This record gives sequence, structure tokens and C-alpha cells, in this order.
Amino acid sequence: MSGPTLAITGATGFVGQVLLRRASAEGWQVRALTRSAQPQMAGVVWVRGSLETPDALVDLVRGCDAIIHVAGVVNAPDRAGFEAGNVAGTLAVVEAAREAGVERLIHVSSLAAREPELSNYGWSKARAETVVAASGLDWTIIRPTGVYGPGDAEMLDLYRMARRGFVLMAPKARVSLIEVSDLARLLLAVIAVPETRAQIYEVDDGKAGGWSLGEYGKAIGRAVGKRVSVWHLPPLLLQFAARADRLFRGTRAKLTADRVAYLCHPDWTVDPAKRVPPEIWQPAVRTAEGLKATAAAYRAAGWL
Repeated sequence: MSGPTLAITGATGFVGQVLLRRASAEGWQVRALTRSAQPQMAGVVWVRGSLETPDALVDLVRGCDAIIHVAGVVNAPDRAGFEAGNVAGTLAVVEAAREAGVERLIHVSSLAAREPELSNYGWSKARAETVVAASGLDWTIIRPTGVYGPGDAEMLDLYRMARRGFVLMAPKARVSLIEVSDLARLLLAVIAVPETRAQIYEVDDGKAGGWSLGEYGKAIGRAVGKRVSVWHLPPLLLQFAARADRLFRGTRAKLTADRVAYLCHPDWTVDPAKRVPPEIWQPAVRTAEGLKATAAAYRAAGWL
């Protein structure tokens, strides 16, 4: 490969796919980790392996100018599952970088790391941040929350409900949102900026104070062309729904007890003091337009 080379974990996931396309478009040569065979892409070398295969990780990062670690676990049946995917997985990436002599690491965390006592997920993301900060590498940590955009299966149920004229939400709270292409652009923008090293950034769409869940639900309704009612579910009902989801979908359940604890927190908005300096990056996608584009992509894919 010639030119700057970037290693990406999680390249087959929602954020990773968008990042992969953006990096290629910006002229990066990319080495991307994958568990299974992938279609060929210009400027992309697929490396077979996972976070559990150290040799593959060293192969992934060797000769690269930077690593963006996107891969992680957002849902697991217990703390051990989150620890394996988010803590041990991050440590494996750090060790591979050290062995290969790669210094620059961009780590995708979560705003959940700010409240590690609330959920196993948040605890694992906080532990992963500790691993990165102690790595001795030139690191930057990015904490997104509420990532949405075309291709995202996690938010799809909200759009499907909105088509029926209602949206079920967690108890009243405020959240920050960011469109996936804006996040991908940020992850690439910070690589070559020395001032971003050893920094933790919380990123969003720039809306001061974030969105109330009611505002967010109604915005999704407008995106699908419906006037919707937003119903806030009490914690006890969410806990019951989590037990039912586990009963019917087992380990594939999306609404877990761990996620309920996370969802019931009243404030998932970014700390303005931790925003990325505007001369380095600013969000470009207005959320109202981003939600409409997401709904259109869902329709085109036959998901709505």
C-alpha cells in the first residue's frame, strides 16, 4: 500500500461501514478487521480475525499510520460479556499497536462511560477508556451518544412505531444526537491534529441542551410524515418488558435489564466543555434533515 494507511476495527458495523467509506473517499488506504469474507473495495485490505485473535490484530495494524478502534459490545447478557468485548478487546488492540509500533489511536467510547455505576455497558466503556489512557500511545477518546443514520437497526423500531402514530420512550430525559456521517468525519479529522491527543471529547449535533425524548419522538414522526404521540414508559414497565424480551428472544434480546438502567438516566447530553474545538470539527448534518434521510433510507431498504 502507498499513502497514509489506517486500521479500523468494527468496520463491518453500522458506524464502521460509514467510516470505512469516508476514509476511502478521503484517500486513506485502509486495513479493516472482519470475521467473515467481505466484497472487495478499492483501497481496502480486509484482514480476517477478531479482537480475540492477537496475531490478526498485529497483522491489521502493522505499517499503519493510525488506528480507529470502533469495535465493541453494546448488548451482552452479563458483565463478563461486556468485559470481554469492550475491556479485553480494547486491551488487545492496545497491545497489538505496541507490538507493531503504531502510536496513534482513536478510541470510540460512549457517553455511558461517564456514568459507570449505572450499567455494565457503561462500566465496561469506562474501563476501556482507562486502558487507553494508560496505554502510552498517542490517544484520543471520542464519546458519542444517540448515533443515528441510514442503516442503523438500533433505532428502527422507533421509526416503525412513528408510522403507526405513536412512539414509546423511556422516562422523561434529555439526550444528545449525532448523525453517523458527522461522527465518521470527526474520527478522521482528529487523527493529524496534535491538540487532540490525550483528550476526551463528547460529540453531538451542536444543539444546546440536547433533545428531550419528547422532542426526539416528535422529530422522528415528522421524518416519517406523521404527527405522533410520545408516551413515556415508567421504569417498572420497562423492567417488565426487558424480562419479556429476554424470555422470547433470549441472548438476542435488545431491551435488557442493563439497558433499562441506562435508558432511565435523565441526562445523556454532552458536556459543552468537552466539545471538539470548532476549528477542528463542527457537525454538518441538521438533525431534522438527518432523521428524514434515515427514514428515506429505511423505506428504500424495505425496512419501513
